Amino acid sequence: MRIALILALNMQMTIVAYMVYELTKDPLSLGMIGICEVIPAIGFSFFTGHIADQNEKRNMLMWCIVGFMATSLMYLGLSIQSVQQWAGVSTTVWLMYATVFLGGAARAFASPANFSLMGLLVPRKHYANAATWSSTAWQLGAVVGPLLGGVVMAASDYTISYLSVFAIHMVSLIALLRISRKPLTNKPTDPMLKSLKEGLKFVFSTQVILAALALDMFAVLFGGAVALLPVYATDILQVGEVGFGWLRAAPGIGAIITLFTLSMIPLKTNAGKKLLLSLAGFGISIIVFGLSTNFYLSFVMLLLSGALDGVSVVIRWTILQLYTPDNMRGRVAAVNTMFISSSNELGAAESGFTARLMGTVTAVVFGGFMTLGVVGVAWWKAPKLRKLQLDNPNP
Repeated sequence: MRIALILALNMQMTIVAYMVYELTKDPLSLGMIGICEVIPAIGFSFFTGHIADQNEKRNMLMWCIVGFMATSLMYLGLSIQSVQQWAGVSTTVWLMYATVFLGGAARAFASPANFSLMGLLVPRKHYANAATWSSTAWQLGAVVGPLLGGVVMAASDYTISYLSVFAIHMVSLIALLRISRKPLTNKPTDPMLKSLKEGLKFVFSTQVILAALALDMFAVLFGGAVALLPVYATDILQVGEVGFGWLRAAPGIGAIITLFTLSMIPLKTNAGKKLLLSLAGFGISIIVFGLSTNFYLSFVMLLLSGALDGVSVVIRWTILQLYTPDNMRGRVAAVNTMFISSSNELGAAESGFTARLMGTVTAVVFGGFMTLGVVGVAWWKAPKLRKLQLDNPNP
């Protein structure tokens, strides 16, 4: 389910980004995509965690997938030439932004439901290894999705591309329905506002969780070079749709290499230092990518950024699962969505706006240096994270 869902979502957003840039030729439009997705992802997350803790997880995730399928059909309609001619370019683009907004709303519900369901399926002693395999499934979808999106766009048209996305969403729905419903345990009975306050209080009072989330959020926020890949593929590297698909998939390929390695060599000792060093390496790779005018060097740097980010993902996921009580998983996952998942879209917005202000290359290099600065502050200000050992957690 996870592979198919992430594959479909990444394929869809790859097609959407390329289509919007082709219609507008404006890097700011790529930032607008991020803004339209992050607003509901953050805003709705204030109560989706409470809803996830109150309801059965599998069915909640099922309705989210149905929502994603509906957005695929909406994009399909907007890709039809006669519709674009009737509506005009400006209206078509704004309708695509509105559809992105709806997809962000569905994701705000899907994230805590998925996180909570995983905690119910996996024994606690296997959390670290499960984090690796769950992240591997995510990255497989993240790799194949952009590649498949680029290939399908090059071989056919946008309408066929969105129809393919819809079919893959259907596969994820069928896979999910093969998982049995899980009864609620320790269902919270507090009013929503009190429940939300407890979730936020737990996160902000647990230094290791707060530091890991904040560090990853700011690193991804400033290192969001992926959002500007349509500009690089079209104007700087001039590699077309297929080259764009490969660039978009490169971070996922690097992450998969890391995650398969970590499935055999678990990250337990000196996990905090490894987290900080991996994010510093991520920032350096983004700087080199930003300066590169060679496709192969750019591809390698994006691959390296994904490999280093994979270390961060596994450590952060393991921290969340180990330190979070069962009855608070939905709310903590919702806070995680606000910190981490939304930072991808905020990073896209930041990249789009800074690219408009200072140029694409300067914006990417600036983001890489800002990531290094964030890591330096975290090393100095968060000693508990720096000393973290996953084989002996001490909340």
